[in-house]
Amino acid sequence: MTDRDSFIAGLSSLLSGGEGDPFRMMTVLANASAYLFERLPDVSWAGFYLRRGGYLYLGPFQGKVACTKIALGKGVCGTAAIQERTIVVPDVHQFPGHIACDSASRSEIVVPLLVDGTLIGVLDLDSTSLGRFTGEDASLLEKAAQVVTAHLS
Repeated sequence: MTDRDSFIAGLSSLLSGGEGDPFRMMTVLANASAYLFERLPDVSWAGFYLRRGGYLYLGPFQGKVACTKIALGKGVCGTAAIQERTIVVPDVHQFPGHIACDSASRSEIVVPLLVDGTLIGVLDLDSTSLGRFTGEDASLLEKAAQVVTAHLS
């Protein structure tokens, strides 16, 4: 088993169980954000924004306080949401319209969360290091997002 496989298996195992729990979504997202924050090196923020109408609203996260509402199409999170694609930003200060919730953040990756082809939110990770996130991270976090959404139902 590769480190990547072990990482995904650990996440899946953590999120298993609890079917029928009325708070399942919050439980899954809270544990997933904690797992990602603890297991991924050089990450200063890991969490979720959930879609309702034309906005993304802050969900469970680990890290400093965060923006509570982001319009679709605005900032990295809103852009990834509207385009329904992963966005890796090596230097957030070079991203047009970047929303600075934490002035120490330097790089960011945002992965859309899709359930049955419908956008329900995004997974967002920040780092205080320039160029922290790579294509390999994008692939890993896209798989992690699939694991998370599979455990929401």
